[in-house]
Amino acid sequence: MAEEVATLSGEPINARIAQRVRDLRAAHGWSLEALASASGISRSMISLIERGESSPTAVVLEKLAAGLAVPLASLFDAPTPSREPLLRARQQPQWKDPHSGYVRRNVSPSGVGSPIQIVEVLFPPRAKVAYETGAREPLTHQQVWVLDGAIEITWGRQRFELEAGDCLAMTLDAPIAFHNPHRKTARYAVVLTTPHARR
Repeated sequence: MAEEVATLSGEPINARIAQRVRDLRAAHGWSLEALASASGISRSMISLIERGESSPTAVVLEKLAAGLAVPLASLFDAPTPSREPLLRARQQPQWKDPHSGYVRRNVSPSGVGSPIQIVEVLFPPRAKVAYETGAREPLTHQQVWVLDGAIEITWGRQRFELEAGDCLAMTLDAPIAFHNPHRKTARYAVVLTTPHARR
């Protein structure tokens, strides 16, 4: 799968991310400098992302999402949500992390007013992703449900080994690292809820 995945409309996924970051920054009334300060991402990198000229990694996007006070999944929403309650599999946007190779698919319809978001992840063998952001407001609750394979999750100072069928409940209030030490791709679902999140 190519890293620059197209959405159903033919729009490259990086163009969608670019529009979402621009819109969310405008909603805050922030300059590039203000978002850089809030997220820890350089002004020049944010500018490249907003112009669709960069393929940011999952770690960079997570820092931007934390700075903008939204879940990472929100950066993949359509700029103008359809508000339709049904989002068919072929319409669900996919994105591939250029660093780890993991693929995430936004399963949930956007724009329907629900605080719940569901994401499916394909996590390659030996892949690692570490999110350094800590507590954020509003507090996001997250559950990871392993559907196939196995992964290791480090949440703050706690480490968990999850196999198929296992589910781990967390709040996004500490650094989180995902690791697949095995030879088989893992598939898992992430379910998030953020009360009164800016969408």
